[in-house]
Amino acid sequence: MIFKCKNCGGNVIYSPEKKGMYCPYCGSSDSQERTMEECDMETCPNCGGQIPVEEHTSAIICPYCDHSIILNPRVEGEFTPQKIIPFQYSRDMVKNLLREKFKKNIFAPTDFLSDARLNSMTGEYVPFWMYDYRTGCDYQGEGTRVRVWSSGNRRYTETSYYNVARSMEVQYQNIPADASVRLPDAVMDLMEPYQYGGLVDFKPEYMSGFQGEKYNMNWDMVESRARTKMEGSARRLLQNSLGGYSSLRTLRQSVNVLDTKAGYNLLPVWKYIYQYDGQTYPFFVNGQTGKVVGKIPISRNKVLAYGLTLWLCLLGISWILIYLVGGLF
Repeated sequence: MIFKCKNCGGNVIYSPEKKGMYCPYCGSSDSQERTMEECDMETCPNCGGQIPVEEHTSAIICPYCDHSIILNPRVEGEFTPQKIIPFQYSRDMVKNLLREKFKKNIFAPTDFLSDARLNSMTGEYVPFWMYDYRTGCDYQGEGTRVRVWSSGNRRYTETSYYNVARSMEVQYQNIPADASVRLPDAVMDLMEPYQYGGLVDFKPEYMSGFQGEKYNMNWDMVESRARTKMEGSARRLLQNSLGGYSSLRTLRQSVNVLDTKAGYNLLPVWKYIYQYDGQTYPFFVNGQTGKVVGKIPISRNKVLAYGLTLWLCLLGISWILIYLVGGLF
C-alpha cells in the first residue's frame, strides 16, 4: 500500500515533528488516501522500478521515486503488530543529536557528521516480541546478626542465627526481545529502555516514510532472552527484601513462571552505517528516546597532525626559552 495525498497526489508520510501524517509536496496534514495497488514485492507500484525487498521486509522506500511502500501481506493477518511506538525523532532531529553528542570528538573523521553521510541514515521499525510474566518468587536461607559489646576488660560477641524465608508474587509487563535476525541482539538490548507508555494501537500509517521488518522468529524462539531479564530482576527484588542481616547464606532460591503472555510490537530505531579506512562503524539511535549506541572512528591523520602541531609548539617554546635565557647572560 501507498498513502497518496488527496490534494496533490504526493506520497504522504508520518512526521515525527508534527506527530501525524504530512505531505512534503504540498504541506498538507492528514490528507492521506490509502491506495491498494497490487504489489509483487519486487516492483514499485508507483513508478515500476525494481525495489530491493528482502525476505522479511515489510516497509521500504523506493530508490527511484522515493515513495514509501508498505507490503500488505507483511503487516496483515498473522503479521499484524498489536502495538507500535511511532518515531519521535526525525532524520534532521537525529542529525542534530549526533552532532551535539560528538562535537567534542576532535579526532573523528572530517566527513563523519557531514550531511552527505548522515543523509544515508535509515529509520526502521524493528519487530519485537514483548512478554508479560506473572511469577512466584521463593527464598530460603540462613541469616546472622552479630552484636559486639565490651564490659570491663572483656569484649563480647554474640551471633544470632535466623531462618530466612521470603515468598512473593511479581508481575512484569513488556519485557522486550527483538525478533530480527539481521540486527544484533546485544545492540537491540542496549536500545532499551523504551518508554512503553508510548505504545499505541498499530496503524500502517505510522510506517509510511520508514523501513520495516516483520518478525523473523516466532515468540517461543526468543522468549529465553526475555525470561533471563525477568529472572535477573526478580532475584534482585528478592535480595533487596533481605536486608538487616550481618551475613546471609542462600539455601534455596527459585523464580517460577505462573503465566506468560507474548505480544508482537514494532519499535523505532535509526541506523547509521559509517565506512572508514576499510572498517564499518554502525550507530543506532532509539527513535523514541534518542539514546545513541555506537563506537566513534578515529582519524589517524588528525591524530598525527595534532601530535605534529603539539611537537612544533613545544619546540618553538623551547627555542624561545633558550633565547630568553641566553639573553640574561
